[in-house]
Order: sequence, then C-alpha cells, then structure tokens
Amino acid sequence: MRFLGVFSLVYVLASAVGTGVTWADPAPPPPPTAPAVTSLPEVKSKAAFVLDAETGAEIFAKDADEVRAIASTTKIFVAMVVRKKGIDLDGYTKISRTDVNAAKGGARTRLDLGETFKNHDLLRAMLMASDNRAPTALARAVGLEPDDLVKAMNKLAKELHLKKTKFTDTSGLRGNVSTAREMTIALRAALADPVLREVMATDYYQVHSKDGSATIAYGNTNLPLVSKKHDVIGGKTGFTKPAGYCFVTGAIVDGREVMLAFLGADEKLTRFGDFNRVATWLEAGAPGAKVALKKPTRPKAKLDVEASGRVGTAEPTSAKQRN
Repeated sequence: MRFLGVFSLVYVLASAVGTGVTWADPAPPPPPTAPAVTSLPEVKSKAAFVLDAETGAEIFAKDADEVRAIASTTKIFVAMVVRKKGIDLDGYTKISRTDVNAAKGGARTRLDLGETFKNHDLLRAMLMASDNRAPTALARAVGLEPDDLVKAMNKLAKELHLKKTKFTDTSGLRGNVSTAREMTIALRAALADPVLREVMATDYYQVHSKDGSATIAYGNTNLPLVSKKHDVIGGKTGFTKPAGYCFVTGAIVDGREVMLAFLGADEKLTRFGDFNRVATWLEAGAPGAKVALKKPTRPKAKLDVEASGRVGTAEPTSAKQRN
C-alpha cells in the first residue's frame, strides 16, 4: 500500500509537468511596518522645549529652564532689535573695521571689509548663514554702536519677559545665555514679523554688493528647512564650544504651529535628529505630551510691524563659532 501511495504521487507530479501546470512561489512576507509611537521622543540635546505657538502651552520639555550658552541663536534678537528700530531694508551699509573686530574668533565671514551691502541682504547673511560681521553692521544702520546693541537686546528680553536671557556680546561668540523655554518664546516673537519670517524661511539666496564686485550665494544652515521632510517655517542654528550645537526653529506639524528649541547637542547633526524625532512624535498625536488646558494669562509678545515694513513699539501679547 505504501508503494502504491508513492507511485500515485509521482504520477500526479509527472502529469502536472506534462500538462504545463506550474507551481506558484510562496507569497513574500508583508513589508515591515513602522513601530507605533507610544511614548515621549528620545531627545539627545541637553535641553529642549516645544511650545504651542498659538496658546503658549508647553508640549514637551527637557531641562527647559536650565541656563545655557546660546551661540548664534542670539542673532534672532539682533534681527528683532533692528526691525524694531525701523531699519531701512533698502538702505546700504558698509562693512567696517568694527564689524571685523566683533567677528574675531568666529567662523569664516564672506562679508569683506569695505564692501557695501543692502540691509535686507545683511539680514539674510546673518539669519540664513550666521555671518558674524552682519550684527554690528545692521546695528550701525539704525544708529547703534556694539554696546548699544547689547543693551537693546537685553531690553528686548525684558519686554518679552525672558528673565534668564542675558547678553554680553553682539553675535553669540562670548557669553550670551538663555534657556530652551525662553528661546522658543523669543523665536515666536521673531516669526511674528513677516520680514524675519520670510528671511528665515529662505533656503537659498544670492546677495550682491552695491558696486557689483561681490556676489555671495547663501544656503540656509537650517537642515530640516532645506530637506523639506517637515513643514519648517524658519529658525536659527548656532555653535560654540561652551554652547554645543544649538537649534531653534518653527514648524507646522499636524496643523499646529510649534516653536522648538534644542540646546547643547554634542554633535552637529544631533539637534536635527532631535527635531525629526519630535516632529514624528507630534505627527503621531504627541502621546504623553504635557499640554496646558487653558491659554496663558499673559498674551504672547510680538513685534508690532506696520505694513510699510517699519516696526513700532512692542506690546506684550572665545571659542570658534560654527552653525
């Protein structure tokens, strides 16, 4: 009986081959699915904060009130000060020895001594590529010497109710400090200005000196903005040895405008990895998020920008530097 069973199986197989019947390959395994996001994101920067831009609610925090050096993220304050002072965006300013001295110890500059640039382009050089000669040049365009600029930034910090934010330097090379929480509040105020928002949202721009002798192509150091994986609306990077790698940025995630700050990362790309991890967490519904149930009692502070581009009174509502 066993012999007959084996013979029958051989006969069936042979018949199948003879009649052209083919045997299907086994079905491939289903593609792997991304693991569900069920907990707070892993943030490697030493301090971080995520702010709901509309309500002021805290969404995520990691050592958010720890005072830390902020490097070139300082420059969003420079931009707000000169806008508040009514800088003429179409006016021109010459790069002077003062600007050269202020930038000593920082990364390579592309704004040469004696060249003259439009003020709007100096804002681009400062906010997109973090040129260290731009802050004092922009300050001079509104009648401020370096010490006056530092005083004006400290005054602005008080107006924004940033109690832990202090400035001693025009560019962030030496001594400026804040917290992750306060930097998101400051960025929200900066992005409320349509001119600054447009500049910080630009990923590439060419500027030209007044006499046409210099053409400089600037790329934005905000890598998440350039990669376009998420809807990034603008921000600022910074680095010094005391500060580590810093990154503040605004983004629209799942229909919500948020401000994010990452301070003190050990590696250049870590801050951007932190941003991507937090953005993915937000897109998943921010499980475990700490979100205030009520709007803050103090209205968010912002710059009062008129349609003409000038700014009125604000109302409440030596390590080498890279970026």
